[in-house]
Amino acid sequence: MKKTSTLLADGRELIYYDLRDDTVRDAADRRPLDRTVTTSEVRRDPLLGDRVAIASHRQGRTYHPPADECPLCPSQGDRLSEIPDSAYDVAVFENRFPSLAGDSGRCEVVCFTSDHNASFADLTEEQARLVLEAWTDRTSELSHLPSVEQVFCFENRGAEIGVTLGHPHGQIYAYPFTTPRTSLMLRSVAAHKEATGGENLFDAVVERELAGERVVLEGEHWVAFVPYAAHWPYEVHLYPKRRVPDLLGLDEEARTEFPQVYLELLRRFDRIFGEGEAPTPYIAAWHQAPFGALEEFEGVSRDDFALHLELFTIRRTSGKLKFLAGSESGMNVFINDIRPEAAAQRLREVASS
Repeated sequence: MKKTSTLLADGRELIYYDLRDDTVRDAADRRPLDRTVTTSEVRRDPLLGDRVAIASHRQGRTYHPPADECPLCPSQGDRLSEIPDSAYDVAVFENRFPSLAGDSGRCEVVCFTSDHNASFADLTEEQARLVLEAWTDRTSELSHLPSVEQVFCFENRGAEIGVTLGHPHGQIYAYPFTTPRTSLMLRSVAAHKEATGGENLFDAVVERELAGERVVLEGEHWVAFVPYAAHWPYEVHLYPKRRVPDLLGLDEEARTEFPQVYLELLRRFDRIFGEGEAPTPYIAAWHQAPFGALEEFEGVSRDDFALHLELFTIRRTSGKLKFLAGSESGMNVFINDIRPEAAAQRLREVASS
């Protein structure tokens, strides 16, 4: 992998990740851009204790442009985009319309491929491995920023999810705080550790699932399963079998096997609802340990956390979506329309090609 860092016309950082070590990246951004101005701020809800990012400048962000005006495609002739070069393998750049910026964190866009009509599932294993390396490198770099406490790599896929750019891409949010979901997990880990005399809750969960009926895919170094209390109609958690706190902790064997398992999982997701159905909308979310202090979670260290990826779709059956209505949105109590065991069986049954 070769990494090349450069700047866009408005001063934002752009990083190319290339498969070939001899690739030269010297194309300049020829757009007449003014410096990006953001209004991002983070406010704390005094009742719930969580944070809300206020980012009113995002109202003017790019919204469903035609394919020939996609800002994530490579620049061609006089058609200039966020990527100055005429082709790329993987490209990462600071979001022009960030939810978090400055002292409130940082937001980046990860372009998986220059092919506008592809999806992550269409990548080769070599390309998917390069994306993994980009995620890992950005996690490392962002974790050293003084305003960053947690790094979140994710992909939103499909118009039903709210995606406004059709090009295959994901995002990275670098938060200045530990997110509520992670805090809940850490509290559960702390309570379980105390109650069992030191047992790790993540290890216990993975061990139970490996012995049960909800495993979807299993390799030598990874396991994918539908969790016992799945929130979403089709939800799969992907864990490395050796517990590590973040992407940086993966060894070479796990990195090599990841593309095989993950691409197979994504391809199965696209076939859940049968032939002729539109591509399955999904969210893929990496859960990593925070880089900040964990004093509030008594007895827990970063090494007690387990890196894992959560993949889920909001489609509950062909042509129907799972909406977050009163119970989910008002009280955060999910109601799942599909038994997790049935979802796991369906995902085992579908062929990926």
